[in-house]
Amino acid sequence: MTTDTPNGWNINTDGAGDWIDWGDGDRARAKVLATGDGYLVVLVEAEAGYVGTPHDHTNTEFAYVLTGTLRNQHQVMGPGGAYVAERGTRHTDFETLGPASYLSIFKL
Repeated sequence: MTTDTPNGWNINTDGAGDWIDWGDGDRARAKVLATGDGYLVVLVEAEAGYVGTPHDHTNTEFAYVLTGTLRNQHQVMGPGGAYVAERGTRHTDFETLGPASYLSIFKL
């Protein structure tokens, strides 16, 4: 359950949220776990072969791999791997090499 408290905290106490399609095709789904100041904390679950659409970062993006293996900007990452894509960078290479889950934190 996600709650808004008077002091501006948005806390998801149990991982609840609605799954939505993620990216192009049907190989990934995501749910927003919490939001604040325009930032979203998103859990993504992707099948092997999910390919992210190339895009420019208008804001910084953070990601943390929970399970599986993926390739990001020509670097293979497994559980515990993380990246920060700075504002102004272009994301051109992202693919899950097997089933994977990761957290993505970004601002719209």
